Amino acid sequence: MTMQQPDLQLGKVAVLMGGRSAEREISLMSGRGVLTALRARGVDAHAFDPAEQPLDELKRQGFARCFIALHGRYGEDGTVQGALELLGIPYTGAGVLASSLAIDKIMTKRAWLAEGLPTPRHVLLHRGPHDAARLQAVVAELGLPLIVKPSREGSSIGLTKVTRAEQMEAAVATAARLDADILCEQFIAGDEVTCSILGTGEGARALPVIHIVAPEGNYDYQNKYFTDVTEYRVPCDLPPGEEAAIQALVLKAYRLLGCRGWGRLDVMIDAATRRPWLLELNTSPGMTGHSLVPMAAKAAGISYEDLCLQVLADAGLDYATGGDQ
Repeated sequence: MTMQQPDLQLGKVAVLMGGRSAEREISLMSGRGVLTALRARGVDAHAFDPAEQPLDELKRQGFARCFIALHGRYGEDGTVQGALELLGIPYTGAGVLASSLAIDKIMTKRAWLAEGLPTPRHVLLHRGPHDAARLQAVVAELGLPLIVKPSREGSSIGLTKVTRAEQMEAAVATAARLDADILCEQFIAGDEVTCSILGTGEGARALPVIHIVAPEGNYDYQNKYFTDVTEYRVPCDLPPGEEAAIQALVLKAYRLLGCRGWGRLDVMIDAATRRPWLLELNTSPGMTGHSLVPMAAKAAGISYEDLCLQVLADAGLDYATGGDQ
C-alpha cells in the first residue's frame, strides 16, 4: 500500500499527550513516539499536556493543528474535540459525535445493532448495589464465562473475565470504580483479531488484520503494553476469505459511526461458527512500541513516521471554515 505524501506546510503542531484519564501513562508513551517521528520528518511539533496547561493556550501559542495522542476520557470522548472545534484548530481522528459514541461501548453497540452489525449480547448495569438475584440473572442471560468492564474505558482497564457466578459482585465493583455504567458482555470463544483503518468515508481503507495470540488468551493491560509474551500474527493466519470479510465488516462499522482519519476495531471470531463479532472501536489508537496500528501499517509497507505524517495531514474540523476539511 502506498502512502500519499502530505503537504509539509503543516504549521506549528501540538502533540496532545498525557491528560487526566486512567490511560495517561500509555498516552505519554504514544505521544513521545509521535513527537519523535514528526520531528524526524521536519514538522514543527511540540508536546502539550492538557493536564498541565489549559487548552486555550493552544491558540495563544499559535498552534495550527493538533495530533491527538490522548487515550480514554477527556481525550478520546469528544471533550477535547469539542474544545478544538471552538478554538478552530484542526485535529486528528474522529470528530465530536463519533468520538463520544465510540468511547461508549453501550452506545456503540446500540448503533451497530440498529444497522444489523454483529456484536456480542450484553446487559447494562448501573453503579450501585446489586442483589445476588440480579447478578445471577445476568449470568443466566449471558452464560459463563462473560466479560464485565466499564462502558467508557480502554486498554482493558477495569475488565474482568468472569468464570464463576460468585465472581460477579467483585467484577461489577471493579468496573464501577471507573464508570457509572457497567457493560456485561457475552464471551466469544475463538480468535481475537484487530483491524486498523486509515482515511474517511468512501476513501477509508483497512490495513492488514492482526491475529492476537496472548498467553492463556489473557490480552490484558500488562500483556498489551509491558510484556513481550503476546504473539501478533501479521500477515494473519486466518482461513482464506476471512481477512477480507473482516476488513469489509470493520469498514462498515467505522463508517456507520461517522469516524474519520483513523481508527482500530477489535473483533472476536467464534471458534465454532467462524462468525466475526465486533467488540469496540478505538478512535485515538495507541502509538507505543507495542501498539497495533503501527504494526499493521508496517505490514502494509507504511513506516511509523509516514503513518504519523499521514494521520496529521488528515487533521480536520467537524465545522470546517476556509480550507479546512
